[in-house]
Amino acid sequence: MRSRLLPAVLICTAVVLLLAATLLTVGGNGSDGAARAATTTGGTPTTGSAATGAAQNSLATAIQAAQVRLRTLPKDDRTWAELGSAYVQQARVTGDPSYYPKAQGALERSLQVQPTDNVAAMVGLGSLANARHEFSQARDWGRKATAANPYQAGAYGVLADALTQLGDYPGADAAVQKMLDLQPGLASFSRASYSFEERGQISQARDSMSRALAEASDPADIAFCRYYLGELDFNSGNPKGAMEQYRLGLIAAPTSDSLLAGRAKAEAALGQTDAAVADYATVVGRLPLPEYVLEYAQLLKSLGRASEAQAQFALLTSIQQLFTANGVVDDLTSAIVEADHGSPAEAVRHARAEWGRRHSVLVADALGWALHQSGQNAEALTYAVKANGLGWQNATFAYHRGMIELALGRRDDARKHLSDALRINPHFDRVQAPKATAALTSLGGPK
Repeated sequence: MRSRLLPAVLICTAVVLLLAATLLTVGGNGSDGAARAATTTGGTPTTGSAATGAAQNSLATAIQAAQVRLRTLPKDDRTWAELGSAYVQQARVTGDPSYYPKAQGALERSLQVQPTDNVAAMVGLGSLANARHEFSQARDWGRKATAANPYQAGAYGVLADALTQLGDYPGADAAVQKMLDLQPGLASFSRASYSFEERGQISQARDSMSRALAEASDPADIAFCRYYLGELDFNSGNPKGAMEQYRLGLIAAPTSDSLLAGRAKAEAALGQTDAAVADYATVVGRLPLPEYVLEYAQLLKSLGRASEAQAQFALLTSIQQLFTANGVVDDLTSAIVEADHGSPAEAVRHARAEWGRRHSVLVADALGWALHQSGQNAEALTYAVKANGLGWQNATFAYHRGMIELALGRRDDARKHLSDALRINPHFDRVQAPKATAALTSLGGPK
């Protein structure tokens, strides 16, 4: 969709300082959180930087400094690794996946120069694989890096992110715990927060994210933490609380696209639809990431602005093609979009492809819903049950399961799960939440 993506400012600031000092150690803060880069459901955020324009400038400076150094010292493996990692972060900050092939080239060059015990390049390649949703490769790089240096906290961050997306939740928890042991801080606390959230332990998730905030000093780090605190509030059915967190984050980082998108989502939930449309238009104009475009399209569709919504769905298709051309594997987003706004048969195809690569609860939910939309409800229910297996208080998961059960004639079960969905978050989806309300009314109301 989720470990927390570490803000790019923290990474780029480290890169600039380390390049200047020529003491280059990659990934010490566990910078990559590719679980956030994976498209998710239920109001779960994915990628999207809390970085300001200053962060982009710092990254560009770091990249330029590395390039200058490598012209003089072309066999400096650490600078090649730093350059590759900076490209990964630049792709995230700008939403431009064309930086990923550049990152791959630089990181592979680092390994060519120093093929043994090159933890910096291993962590960088793991981060790149996570960003491209190649989670099995990211897991393998994470394991290689932790074997080469068991005290490298960033390597455990790469590993935790990959294992989360692969559905190995005990393994991910162990990696997060190791990261906490080695380097308790923003990166590890934010990952712990997500682990708690996945299991429905919202107060613990909020406490961990608050501890991450206490560690934050840079404006982008503060904005990052405020964003995810806001997401915890929104996903728990509290858009007013979420709005306050987004507001505080925007004070720290006024140009944060993730916070502006969060504010738009909260505005829509609170009935401030004109403001929501304006904010989404700004975000999509600056950083047209798939999750922002999809949310904007759904809002427009819910407002009856069909032609404008269709234009956003067309843009989403183009963005997906661009990401695919640059090595990003993302059948999950395609499955989600096709299930609700396109071809159910295509949704099933994409979801099965994703399930063939990884067994996370996010993919289970998407596959179950795609099967339901294509009329295969008996099989759909098996995946909906898997999706709800962790105890995640996820309104979308509960809604999907309830609608599948309703289609199977299991009215009591459907009533329970539809009630759960609207209790958890009545604003979980601009298009689907009204359908949940209508279905629940037909069953006699909340249970």
